[in-house]
Amino acid sequence: MKLATVTEQWGGSLPGSSASSLRSLSDVVDSLAASVEAKDAETGKHLYRSALLASACLESIDPWLATRQEIIYGFVLHDVGKIAIPDRILKKPGPLTAPEWSMMRRHPQVGVMIVQPAAFPSETIDVILTHHERWDGGGYPYGLMRTEIPLAARVFAVADAYDAMTSVRPYRPALARSAARAMIAAGAGTRFDPDVVAAFLQMLA
Repeated sequence: MKLATVTEQWGGSLPGSSASSLRSLSDVVDSLAASVEAKDAETGKHLYRSALLASACLESIDPWLATRQEIIYGFVLHDVGKIAIPDRILKKPGPLTAPEWSMMRRHPQVGVMIVQPAAFPSETIDVILTHHERWDGGGYPYGLMRTEIPLAARVFAVADAYDAMTSVRPYRPALARSAARAMIAAGAGTRFDPDVVAAFLQMLA
């Protein structure tokens, strides 16, 4: 899958004088996503599946924001920092140790370091950096809470979690979609923005 699949489905826009610069970044996005997939095929597929879910959910909450190419870039590149995570951690079939988990939790910041030389817009950076923050402030890397977390990142957090739950991981089989929906619902108001959870579950209904 390529970025065009996501942007064509959700009408990503390229308005104003930034149009040419955003278009030129599309190839960079596909190249980085391909690098992730070359390192770990499942993570590479997850980039696009979760981007499609997040775009669909965001369209129901803020249709204008859902068309923004820079937001879609952030959705697709959210896990690009995992390029720097050793395979022994990324593909470990059991629980991570405390030091391994500490390294894994650095991937949002590493992802920003990877994309910064290409001068991605701040909206792209925000999604990459904050998609693991939690509504209750218990996330990482900064412990942001509630509306301190950008809306696009709050939406993506739900889509990201749902796709992860319903996909095979090295340490567990895929969950049934009904079980994943129940877990997403249980996280409303703690892990996730409750309004986003409501919109996401309505989208899946």
